[in-house]
Amino acid sequence: MSEINSDGVSERIRQSFGRQGAMRTLGAELTRINQGVVEIELPFDEKLTQQHGILHAGVISAALDTACNYAAYTVIDAEAAMLTIEFKVNLMSPGRGERFLFRGEITKPGSTIIVADGRGYALSDGPAKLIASMTSTMMVVRGREGISG
Repeated sequence: MSEINSDGVSERIRQSFGRQGAMRTLGAELTRINQGVVEIELPFDEKLTQQHGILHAGVISAALDTACNYAAYTVIDAEAAMLTIEFKVNLMSPGRGERFLFRGEITKPGSTIIVADGRGYALSDGPAKLIASMTSTMMVVRGREGISG
């Protein structure tokens, strides 16, 4: 799949991502935007670990939530915005790696509610290791003051 460009979707997502202080603080980078799929990567940083030296569950959750949310942006109209209303995270393996990849993928598009699944991977030498999964439910928001794409 190639990056989508219809109606400026990719640029709108990149601009929105650039306004996210949380992702900037984590050192996250938007690396893929396709119809229904978004990927975010971040390097290992000791500042993002918990007491055992592995990537903190909160960091994993935030990155997966963001990937799922922007995947939803690829299937909505330009005037709409997204808000997460629920998610569940399964932490499957310790977050040990040189880099991490977080992929959000649309499971069920909709005009009001969108469901996405996310997967988090640790990247080092060798194959990527699945460390977490997420199921996320998001609400499409239109015409609400202070909330825009």
